[in-house]
Amino acid sequence: MEMKHSLNLSIRPALIMTPRLQQALKLLQVPTLELQQILKLEIMQNPLLEEVDEITDSEEREKEDSPEEKANEEAEEPSEEDPIDWSEYLQDGLDRTYVPQSETSIEFLEKTPTVKSTLAESLIEQLHYLSLPATTMKVAEFLVGSLDDNGWLATSVADVADALGTPAEEIEKVLRVIQALEPVGVGARNLRECLMIQLEVRDMKETLAYRIIHDHFDHLVNRRFPEIARQLKCTVEQVQEAADVIATLNPRPGLEVSSEDPKYVTPDLLVERVDDEYVVLLNDRHLPRLRISSAYESVLRDRKGTDGDNKTREYIQGRLNSARWLIQTIEQRRRTMIKVMNCIIREQREFFDKGIQFLRPLTLQQVARQIDMHESTVSRVCSGKYVQTPRGVFELKFFFSSGLETEDGEDVSARTAKNTIKILIDEENKKDPLSDQRIAELLHEKGLKIARRTVAKYREQLNVLPARFRRRVA
Repeated sequence: MEMKHSLNLSIRPALIMTPRLQQALKLLQVPTLELQQILKLEIMQNPLLEEVDEITDSEEREKEDSPEEKANEEAEEPSEEDPIDWSEYLQDGLDRTYVPQSETSIEFLEKTPTVKSTLAESLIEQLHYLSLPATTMKVAEFLVGSLDDNGWLATSVADVADALGTPAEEIEKVLRVIQALEPVGVGARNLRECLMIQLEVRDMKETLAYRIIHDHFDHLVNRRFPEIARQLKCTVEQVQEAADVIATLNPRPGLEVSSEDPKYVTPDLLVERVDDEYVVLLNDRHLPRLRISSAYESVLRDRKGTDGDNKTREYIQGRLNSARWLIQTIEQRRRTMIKVMNCIIREQREFFDKGIQFLRPLTLQQVARQIDMHESTVSRVCSGKYVQTPRGVFELKFFFSSGLETEDGEDVSARTAKNTIKILIDEENKKDPLSDQRIAELLHEKGLKIARRTVAKYREQLNVLPARFRRRVA
């Protein structure tokens, strides 16, 4: 069989991600705050885009020049026969728009953002107040740099001694200095030492809680309270009380000092109840209002000109097309987000009316099919966006979850099942907590088909310990 190269022409449809399509998908996916920055950058780069207020200048001029406005102004002008001297009322303070001028000036201070210090910076600052010798300070700074995010010493004392060429006894002394700093418990080498340091600071070294941590830490971790009571010759109730005290300690003291600022959620959508209906609003009041500037109309209208003018006209035409595309994309984004949220409200109406117990299973494909859009488009709309509802602020993906079958044939959301499990655990007898198997049986009695391993998975997602660790003796 002879092999040879040849060229063939064929036509086939293909989806090409043009730059404009990529921009449209990006604008659809970003949240409102990020979109605000993108639009401001576009205004700076595109001279044909300009930001306007709710009432444009042209509308104000038309309003001022309208015959009705002139008639109203003439009607408001006082006639010569008017016996009232309105200047007297404007000077005695009775008018609500009258603000008396104060003789003392008011000083306005500019708001400056506060910068939080890291754990290492906080400890180094405290060490400088102790006026330590230079050699001791060098060791202390090395130890501070060896702490992890929890505030524990991630490097052994022997390794620090080898790295600095300092005796291990000296390293121990400096480490005890660090352990006396704030936050309490920092500089510990393990959880046991961290808890003991905190009890020592509380002056509880002679208490039962300290003895349990010092001598019976393994039994405490495994909650073998009867064994601890037998060895310490006390009651199980006393061991339980000591364990409650230990539970108030912080196992990760380093997290008390964090340089991360709190993350605030700005809802992209607002859902308000009006009578018996829910109205969806787009929270875009902080977005700049865009329009196409009319300053370049004369250049585009001028068909005659030199080559330089043609290049200018081509550039303006390109910027004009880009500006129109951006405005259309923003409007399309607004309509798409509202359409998706309205569909979610229709599907989860019982949740908005009655609560999380009535949250239904919902998938992106179901919403996409109802609003006649692609599933990836719905996914981009819901990605990283939040909605403020009468029941709180939720991420849009909160309303999407898998379903569990019930005995009557209906589906129940997995979030509803988790909430039911949490309620059962909160209401259980703490002396005899519910096992995963027992929780599954109780859910079966409620008509929910769920396996024991599924209960265990949901319990772990809720950060709830197993039954043997939840058991209390008193």
